[in-house]
Amino acid sequence: MEERTITIITPTKYGKDGSKSFTFNKVFGPAATQEEVFSDMQPLIRSVLDGFNVCIFAYGQTGSGKTYTMSGPNVLSEKSVGVNYRALNDLFNLQAQRKGTINYEISVQMIEIYNEQKGLAVPDASIVPVTSTSDVAELMNQGQKNRVVGSTAINDRSSRSHSCLTVHVQGHDLTSGTILRACMHLVDLAGSERVDKSEVVGDRLKEALYINKSLSALGDVIASLAQKNSHVPYRNSKLTQLLQDSLGGQAKTLMFVHISPEPDVVNETISTLKFAERVASVELGAAKANKEGGEVRELKEQVRTYS
Repeated sequence: MEERTITIITPTKYGKDGSKSFTFNKVFGPAATQEEVFSDMQPLIRSVLDGFNVCIFAYGQTGSGKTYTMSGPNVLSEKSVGVNYRALNDLFNLQAQRKGTINYEISVQMIEIYNEQKGLAVPDASIVPVTSTSDVAELMNQGQKNRVVGSTAINDRSSRSHSCLTVHVQGHDLTSGTILRACMHLVDLAGSERVDKSEVVGDRLKEALYINKSLSALGDVIASLAQKNSHVPYRNSKLTQLLQDSLGGQAKTLMFVHISPEPDVVNETISTLKFAERVASVELGAAKANKEGGEVRELKEQVRTYS
């Protein structure tokens, strides 16, 4: 491993010299801390408070560490908490720092997509206003408990659903009167895996097929964006429908790609890295902030009053 390149030692059928290299924006090794991973992406998270939509994914096969990156281990400590908690903590700190200049309202929503059915992972909670990390921790714990977890041959605590924590931000600039609105999706995708590898049958097989279908729909959307097609197939899955506002040209998107060090899953590792390389080649164009000036808002108010 180097800072931007990872080389996989492969069976000879994959590469003449028995190895294959992939290049990304950044490669984190097994010793990387949660703090290092977060500090690398911190500017992206902060741009939500400037009115940009943001989407952060964890992608990879079952058991490769997606939930660890996004949430942290089952027993959390200050050092081990993942991206979700750190991101919200950072937003709350900035909210406090900018208090005299911009008033922010922050709320969160937890959504789970299981077998192409979209449901709220926290029942009766569509969008919940939050003011501290402990509010969020409470909601996330409830959401994690409700999340569909099943057993496969690859991992006995495999998440069979996509879990999405969406953060909604509204800011009111006290000087200019500008209103900004943005949302950030923090997505822990269900584990991608080949059906023959995970030895699943019955309901588990049905789940795996749905997971693979939605992940390939995500791949199609990314490919379509890469080719700058006029039609992007967001409607092909509940996952891409949910993330539409944060996958188009107006948003900032980051994908964490996880691989397992197990030698017997090298096929899976290579297909994951190939997918990641395709994603890395996509240029979404310049992101745009969602801002509405004070004058425009006043005019809208007048129109509403007279209509």
